[in-house]
Amino acid sequence: MTPGKLLSGSRVYLSGPMDFVASRAYEKKHGWRNRVGEFLGWMGVTVFDPWIKPEVRGFAGYGYEGEATTSHRDAWTFAPGARGARARAACAEAFWPSLHIDLRMVDASDFVVAYCPTNIYSVGTVHEIVVARQQRKPVLFVSPHVDFEALADLRRHLVRDPVGRALLSRLEAEVPIKPNPTAAPSLWYMPLVGTESFFDGFGFAAYRRRFPDWKPIALDDQEEHHPPRRPLLPHLEACGRRLPKKWDRRLGKFVANDDWMIFVSAVRGKSGGRRRS
Repeated sequence: MTPGKLLSGSRVYLSGPMDFVASRAYEKKHGWRNRVGEFLGWMGVTVFDPWIKPEVRGFAGYGYEGEATTSHRDAWTFAPGARGARARAACAEAFWPSLHIDLRMVDASDFVVAYCPTNIYSVGTVHEIVVARQQRKPVLFVSPHVDFEALADLRRHLVRDPVGRALLSRLEAEVPIKPNPTAAPSLWYMPLVGTESFFDGFGFAAYRRRFPDWKPIALDDQEEHHPPRRPLLPHLEACGRRLPKKWDRRLGKFVANDDWMIFVSAVRGKSGGRRRS
């Protein structure tokens, strides 16, 4: 099956937690970006992935992020005086190239795909989404179901252990551990992103035959347990044929969504004529 041409030649940035995930090594090698990037590449979309920074002319390896990138944070201190200021400045300066290039990739993109589980803390993702929306770019926002099966198992295990139950209750309050059984995003995101741009999963299962090299990952189990009612990948495939509309609350109907403003790339040459870029 040949994908639609409408998104071919467009550019996307893949936004989502990288810092406070359970394992940066696993996320880089097996995370959702690998599959979504391959899927969009199949549709002819240029993919900007923060794990795989594009080459920058004159700046070799600019902004590279790997498994140990967060080690810079180990040098952070709240100590007063010049010594503390130097340490804090060194931390900030060490990560500046990554922040810089990621935001430039957002700038260069036509739309953004953001994966935002409510149980993972992320600041960069919020920043990238805000930058994209300030530029009126579409953000396709995946908010998955969040549950903690191990937590339920532990509660059952501690049913006759009052000390263990008390410690677990303290842990839940301190973390906090909050399930999201409806996959609802943060209220702040709803008006920022636009209500028709939210998805409760990727819908990987429907595309396994088309992408036989996809190895099983944790998200497969999650989506098997909570089959997405509004999966992202079929929506993206449909966008290749027809751009999505938005809901106009005042008119009470769907209308054209001019956030999907993908330019036909054409610039004027020095001679004044037009050329394709």
